[in-house]
Amino acid sequence: MERRVIGFLVVLLQLVSCVGALSGNASNSGSLYAAFLLSNGIGRTPPMGWNSWNHFHCRIDEWTIKKTADALVSTGLAALGYKYVNIDDCWGEANRDSRGNLVARKSTFPSGIKALADYVHSKGMKLGIYSDAGYRTCSKTMPGSLGHEEQDARTFASWGVDYLKYDNCYHDGSSPQNRFARMSYALRKAGRPILYSICEWGEQNPATWAGTLGNSWRTGGDIQDKWESMTSAADQNDAWGRFAGPGRWNGTVSFLFL
Repeated sequence: MERRVIGFLVVLLQLVSCVGALSGNASNSGSLYAAFLLSNGIGRTPPMGWNSWNHFHCRIDEWTIKKTADALVSTGLAALGYKYVNIDDCWGEANRDSRGNLVARKSTFPSGIKALADYVHSKGMKLGIYSDAGYRTCSKTMPGSLGHEEQDARTFASWGVDYLKYDNCYHDGSSPQNRFARMSYALRKAGRPILYSICEWGEQNPATWAGTLGNSWRTGGDIQDKWESMTSAADQNDAWGRFAGPGRWNGTVSFLFL
């Protein structure tokens, strides 16, 4: 059962090809933010765990998340550092509630995200969630966080979320640096340390700027669950190694085959 739950989907969320020192040209504000990240204890080492998207896509529910958390513990992977259990796209209802809040999809997450986070935490694990720096998420099935950054950051914190993957679909055409910065500042004020993973797809060399905003950033496009995809991603990350360090990591999503 546990191997069927995990399949090929135990994920090393950040594949770091070179853990280099931060560039000496970092701005003062970037340095201050790095200090803020480290003071919260977030991302001192590359975050590792599991993400639902590559295998399950939108076919995700709270029972799969619970079984995955159980399997990561029972197989010993959690003890090796695979601590994050991350829900990707499609977890929410198509529309916000009357107060403008994101709402977990009742058909697949009937207990709500807070109860799910409590369960994952009881196993000694951390829960991740997904949103988007646009008006809709990439699946188009639920709202993005553009224009609702502070509200959504507070919601995630109140649920006990530990990790936010923030995607780049269906936005207003404005600079990604600006859109991703807005969520960065919102997370600072949310009242809970939340690892911030910037999923800009590597289009504007995020290694050169995302370290002033978040804990990790995606350096390339989608991958596939085969070794050739993983090794090519590692090669790609070699160019960005000097931008990596505690609290801020280059990376992409890669798979460990079980």
